Amino acid sequence: MGCDGGTIPRRDELVRLKKKPEQKDKHMERMAKWLHCAITQEPLREPIVACELGRLYNKESILEYLLDKSTSDSADHIRSLKDVRVLTLTENPAYGKRKVDKGDAYVDTHEAPFICPVTGIEMNGLYKFCYLWTCGCAMSEKALKEVKSAVCHKCGVPYNSDEIILNGSDEDVEQLRTKMDERRARAKAEKKSKKAQKRKLEEPSTSSTATNGETSSQNDKNGLTNGKTTGSKSTNGSASSSSSSSTSSKTLANGSTSTSGKPTNGKAANGYTNKEFDPKKSKVYKSLFLSKEDKDKQGAHWVTYNPYYAMSK
Repeated sequence: MGCDGGTIPRRDELVRLKKKPEQKDKHMERMAKWLHCAITQEPLREPIVACELGRLYNKESILEYLLDKSTSDSADHIRSLKDVRVLTLTENPAYGKRKVDKGDAYVDTHEAPFICPVTGIEMNGLYKFCYLWTCGCAMSEKALKEVKSAVCHKCGVPYNSDEIILNGSDEDVEQLRTKMDERRARAKAEKKSKKAQKRKLEEPSTSSTATNGETSSQNDKNGLTNGKTTGSKSTNGSASSSSSSSTSSKTLANGSTSTSGKPTNGKAANGYTNKEFDPKKSKVYKSLFLSKEDKDKQGAHWVTYNPYYAMSK
């Protein structure tokens, strides 16, 4: 059984066993989730956003993904910026950027840049952390369970059991996915109901405007017909007035009748004779009874049809 040289083989060298699958380093996996973006695997830097499944992203990488969705398959559930929340994180005052490892110096690999604002636990994956969907404040699950309140412990915004676990297990992710579907279906139903209410409010207003338009059009039509009738009446009136004026001018030119149709014969209404308008008298005789202003007036060089102008001469 021995080999040259007197060596004795072991059992695992002689018997071929089934190889065990390679196991992931849990520590490295945890650090990759909590310190790196889920899309680009770059280190997390503010502003940091989280989706409805509890994954952490850089906001810049989310914007790039929305512009070109072929870059990643792990964020198919993100349709727009409404599906993520900007996290309000509490900085760890004891955190310092890691320097170059030196010899026997102690390196704390569990140190995290953010902590819980209530309990002071570091957000490094060793403890469960949650964030509220309404305000985006992140804190430990222990703080939410021990300090029960209807408002956020950090900003005071009221919430109703809408906490989302950050980087949870597969079971947690399935529960969060069902909650996400329910939330989106609820938002869609509310949007439809708002649109229906808006349409109901707009329908009576449109109907009233339509009826007002019909009545106004009818009034316009009535106004046009009335305008035509009044126009015909006015034309008739003008014709009658012109005929009356012509008859009055003719009678006044003859000196027999006045505008009222009664005979004057050169007499005024009070019974006295008006020598100024007497056709039988001469112009010189008539000029004796004219005023100085009427005498100074010069005669017109055009032909006029005013009967009073002929009587004054």
